[in-house]
Amino acid sequence: MHDVARLARVSVSTVSYVLTGTRPISQATRDKVLAAMAELDYQPNAMARGLASRRSRILGLLMPMDERGLGATETAFVTGAAAAASAAGYHLVLSPVGGGDLDDLRRLASQRMLDGVVLMEVQLADQRVTVLREAGVPLVLIGRTGDTSGLSYVDIDFEQTVREAVAHLVGLGHRSIVYVNHSAATLASGYGPALRTRDAFVAAMTAHGLEPVMIPAEDSAAGGRAALAAAFAQAPELTAVLAMNETAIFGILGELTGRGLSVPDDVSVVSMVTSPQVAELATPALTAMTSPGSALGRIAIEALLRHLDGAGDERHQQLLPCALETRGSTAVPRRPAPDAPGRPPIGGG
Repeated sequence: MHDVARLARVSVSTVSYVLTGTRPISQATRDKVLAAMAELDYQPNAMARGLASRRSRILGLLMPMDERGLGATETAFVTGAAAAASAAGYHLVLSPVGGGDLDDLRRLASQRMLDGVVLMEVQLADQRVTVLREAGVPLVLIGRTGDTSGLSYVDIDFEQTVREAVAHLVGLGHRSIVYVNHSAATLASGYGPALRTRDAFVAAMTAHGLEPVMIPAEDSAAGGRAALAAAFAQAPELTAVLAMNETAIFGILGELTGRGLSVPDDVSVVSMVTSPQVAELATPALTAMTSPGSALGRIAIEALLRHLDGAGDERHQQLLPCALETRGSTAVPRRPAPDAPGRPPIGGG
């Protein structure tokens, strides 16, 4: 920095202000400093800057992952968060830390390598929140715990999203609608979206005077095929499927084809919390409740940075609904369903 300051004929503090943006610098002075940095091939050392400022300029995005990796819809959350972090001069590190990795999380928190953390795939009782709060690490959730007191979060408004999805199908004339959720194990683990959509589906169907049928499905094409078979076993007259399981939905479509059923003439399909990229992969393209993933990732980082800057004493709590995008997988049912089907309200699979 001294060499840069000497070549640019400015003070060392001016070089620092150009690097950190902590004080306004004229464009002419900024240009001189940047030109000197380029001539000397000066690269700021992130670790050294962290020692001086007591900040690493690194944020963590903690997202448990399995062998499936990241799909297009999940990637949107990450890219939105990464862009917001980069715009603010921070690096974003993705770490696959789940609820079963609490010792690793404690070590990570104790090393103070991260200035703050964003948590994804949040459970209603998420021990990662407890560990990070005890360690004094600033955090924001993409998702919600059961008790959100004192927490900042952004999340999908699942109640409104499910309500609008059901209203779309009911408005077309569907009366026998089955909801394909995530797996039974995911529900049992307390995964917030799976439980919230389950409850929202029951409420939405009941409001229309219809019986709710929910089928859990493994996150795979085979799981989707098995779920649809279970759905027909419980509701033989079904004319519409609402699904929040991106991996399973292609198995659902395959099973419908295997049964000689056409989408949307025989069965309409709505994919929930889905990216346009995934919706367009299907034939026909899927009517979807489009995920606001990129916006949620950006808002979460912005809320976290306000906490780091001391401007976030007030907790940030915000819900965004998915937006209905009608494509080719929904239509008026060709065969009418009974108005009052007599079957169990919530099923297994």
